Formats: sequence, C-alpha cells, structure tokens
Amino acid sequence: MKKIQFTYVLPGLVGLCLFFASCGNDQSQNQRAPQALPFPVVTVPSQTVTAYATYPTSLEGIINSEVRAKTSGYITHVLVDEGQKVRKGQTLFRLETQSLSQDAAAARANVNAAQVEVNKLKPLVEKNIISGVQLETAKAKLAQAQSAYNSISANIGYATIKSPVDGYVGSIPFREGALISPSSQVPLTTVADIDKIYAFFSLNEKAYLDFIEKNEGKTLEDKIKNLPKVRLILANGTLYDQEGTVETINSQVNPSTGTVSFRAVFDNPNRLLSSGYSGRIQLPNTYENATVVPASATYERQGITYVYKVQGDTLATTSAINILDRVDNLVIVKDGINPGDKVVAKGVGKLRDQTPIIAQPADFDSIAKGLEKVFK
Repeated sequence: MKKIQFTYVLPGLVGLCLFFASCGNDQSQNQRAPQALPFPVVTVPSQTVTAYATYPTSLEGIINSEVRAKTSGYITHVLVDEGQKVRKGQTLFRLETQSLSQDAAAARANVNAAQVEVNKLKPLVEKNIISGVQLETAKAKLAQAQSAYNSISANIGYATIKSPVDGYVGSIPFREGALISPSSQVPLTTVADIDKIYAFFSLNEKAYLDFIEKNEGKTLEDKIKNLPKVRLILANGTLYDQEGTVETINSQVNPSTGTVSFRAVFDNPNRLLSSGYSGRIQLPNTYENATVVPASATYERQGITYVYKVQGDTLATTSAINILDRVDNLVIVKDGINPGDKVVAKGVGKLRDQTPIIAQPADFDSIAKGLEKVFK
C-alpha cells in the first residue's frame, strides 16, 4: 500500500518543481529586459549663428580734458556744477586776485618810471650830451619792468579759469576757500565731450590674429573698415542699445601684457555713458550654415562631448562630437553629426548606449530657446 502511494506522488512533485522553475525563468527574463521610455527627439538643423567673444572694456569721452590752475590762489567762486554742460571759454572758477592786483599796480608804476627815464634820455642822446649807452640801459630797464608787469597781469588772467573744450563737467573736488596751485596732483575738474564714447579693450595675440584673418582686406586699414559692428554690455549686465565701430587697432603687441589694444566708438545720444565707466565688449563671429544642437542634448565624459543619435525612432546610441563654439543654448558642431540626424533633446543623463526609447518629436526652437513652460 505505501509503495503504491510513493509511485504516484513522485511524478507529481517533479512536475510541480518544473512548473515553478519555468515561472521563475519567465519573471527573471522580464526583469532583465529594458523597458523603452519616452524621450523628446529633435532633427538636427543647419543655421547661421553669431557667437560673441567678450572682453573687458573701459569707457572714456572722445575728449576728456583736465582743468588745472596755472597760478596759485584761493578759490573764491565755483561757477558750474557737476554734470553741467559748458562751452569752450566759459568761466568755471575764479581765484582770489587781491594780492596779485597790488603787485600789478606796483609793477605798472615801475613801468611808468622806466618810461619816464627813457623819455628823458632820448633828447640828451640826440644832442650828444650823453652817450647812447645810458639810453640803451634805460630801455633795457623799461623792457624788464614791462615783462614783470605782463607776468603779473597774466597771473591775474589765470585766476579766471575757463573750460578748454565743449563738454560736460565732471566731479569738482575743490570748493570755495580751497588753496590750489599748479603743482596740485588732483585737477580742479574734468570736462568731457561724451556725445560719443570711446571703448578701449585688448585681445591676446592669438585672438587678435584669428579675429583679423576672418575679415576681408589686404591691409590692416582695409580690414578695419570691414570689421563687423561690436556690442557693449554695461556694468549691470544689460545690452547697450547702440552698436559700436572699431576705429583703431594698435597692431603692436604690448610686451608686458602680450595683448593688442583696440578702440571702438559708440554714439551716446542720451548721455547714458560717461568717462570712467566699465563694461564688456562683444566681438561677433558668424558661422554660416552651421550644424547646431541644443545644449541640453549634449553631455561630457572624460573631456569628450557626446549626443545620443536616434536610430529608427526606437534606439539611442552614443555619438562623439567636436564643438566649434557655444551660443546661448546652442552648441555649434564641427563634426560627429550631420543636419537631418535625429538626437535625444533632453534627459540624456538617464540614457546609456543602445538604450531602447520611445521617440517623441519635439520642435527644435522650443528646446533650444527654452520656451517650454512648466505649470504647477
């Protein structure tokens, strides 16, 4: 009886084990199989893109004239205010002249006395009563007295300090009662013509040569004429609304800095800019029919940049690319992909080579320009 039961139970146990083993293999295979997830995919275009290289700059009015005293004295009148527009020859300051006026009166008296002496000796010389040497000596003394008087008169004139140019008054560090002299290190003020503004900046030797070689012209003068307009980023990060023109380039390399200096000029109709301001100059570099991808489609590994190409709308494969430049959210590609290829636009950090995906076509501009909005 026991033998019969064993005979029937054993085949059943074997079948049950095989059933559970088969189920376990199916579940293991399902766990190992990667599941395709949706990813936005864009078609790689070719576009004309302008990149900008940025360099620090200092601004200065096209005329920036320091106003200094030519004679010593106390300031009695400050006739202008900071920021005021003035004309050439307009009086800005007056100095105390009382002591100079007294000196001038004394010098004038000496001139009159010397003139009287000359007038007295002339007829005597004509009548040969005295020698001409005495008359010449008297004339020399007259000239000396006249020179002293003229010097004092000039100093009185220097006490009225006038603007050397048309422009706008800068800071005024000295006020009424201040004693000034020609040897003062700080000027009385600065008058600047800021209808136009110079922007000074420098490029290193390599950047200079690369920039110049891209422009047409046989001589440096011809190339300067063909240079593109430049942009100015103000200290607060905003873009100035006027484009500038590069006027001069000092083609000699500064031995102490290894740079070449440039000067650009900007119109300043609203007087927004002034001498002493700082900012950043942007030099354009235009790429015609360039292959571009969104920056979000790229990733780096060990110094190499990659994208995920999409094959057959179902498989993402890695592809190394060489980069020419970056512009905002765009990457300009030298080689590695071609216009018309499809690449994963976002979420590349979640992918690996040969990953199955569900391609979701996306608009290139919406990805590259960051126009997508997330609503919460």
